[in-house]
Amino acid sequence: MPNIYDSAYDLEKAIRESEEFKNLKLAYDAVMNDATAKQMFDNFRDTQMALQEKQMQGQEITEEEVEKARQVVELVQQHEDISKLMEEEQRLNTVINDVSRIITKPLEELYGAPEDTQQ
Repeated sequence: MPNIYDSAYDLEKAIRESEEFKNLKLAYDAVMNDATAKQMFDNFRDTQMALQEKQMQGQEITEEEVEKARQVVELVQQHEDISKLMEEEQRLNTVINDVSRIITKPLEELYGAPEDTQQ
């Protein structure tokens, strides 16, 4: 029987060697090596983190903060390198979500999906 942790490390290696990860790394490096893009990206991430932190603490997010975040998102989406980075990140997230569905399948089968019990 294979060691589950060994399999997990094999999966980590496969992700690192995947085209999706390699493309994400290239896109990330392009943003980090462009001072303007890096500053815009850092501002975008800081804005995201601040809003997430407020949500996690149960604080209300003001309409002003929502509008500021919307403006930051629009700005970064207009930058070609950042836009590419976001696209590549989404591609890798899709792969990771697919893998997550695969590895949680035994739990779904054990507990049964709600649709399965109604048949």
